[in-house]
Amino acid sequence: MSEELLTIKDLLVGHAGRPILPPVTLTVCAGEAWAIVGPNGAGKSTLLRTLLGLQPGIAGTMRRAPCTIGYVPQRHDLDPTVPGRVIDLVRTGAEQRWSFISPLFPFQARARVERAMRDTRVLELAREDWRHLSEGQKQRVLMAQALAGEPRLLVLDEPTSAMDMAAEGVLFALLDELRLQRGLGVLVISHHLALLGKHATHLLFLDKDEGVVRAGPLAEVAQDPAFVQRYGLLMHQPAGGHHA
Repeated sequence: MSEELLTIKDLLVGHAGRPILPPVTLTVCAGEAWAIVGPNGAGKSTLLRTLLGLQPGIAGTMRRAPCTIGYVPQRHDLDPTVPGRVIDLVRTGAEQRWSFISPLFPFQARARVERAMRDTRVLELAREDWRHLSEGQKQRVLMAQALAGEPRLLVLDEPTSAMDMAAEGVLFALLDELRLQRGLGVLVISHHLALLGKHATHLLFLDKDEGVVRAGPLAEVAQDPAFVQRYGLLMHQPAGGHHA
């Protein structure tokens, strides 16, 4: 049985003590790729902030395995001027994970930074200025930053929002490769249902307006009447054909 990295049971999320969704229950295991989908304003960001510990849940339980969570934010959340070089940005990921007190920290951090950059294919960009990179390169650098902390659970917020279709496909394929090589659990918010249908193993569907939460294997949730009513058969379209 795969290692359970994140288990939430009857979790209520919301603001000022008022829930915006029905209770959420799911378990993310190593090797699984969970897609979080729903219309704009469905509650995805609120749930994500709660899972990351940035705001408290209202009720229910959440248990994380003793492992690091790597977070890949949307690119517009990052100050475009600090730090300037790719290597400096990726190094901050290792600094968040390893204690400076350890005399081995410089060696541990260097090895993890190099591995993260190699795995995301940005090692040759180490001395480049972040501002001069393409959108696809920027996303891979942010993934390297998250991976430098050696997480077991990787969380990505709209990772392909500024990319063309070809770059989107390349990034999701890379994410699959990283998940399988490193034994990661992955949570990704995205509106690209065709790509998610090809790369996700599990699906969490949220709709605040309809009071709907569905979680489970992708094939099951994609056939749920509430999901089909909202999206039809988009999950089964060829990659690159539709956006939600």
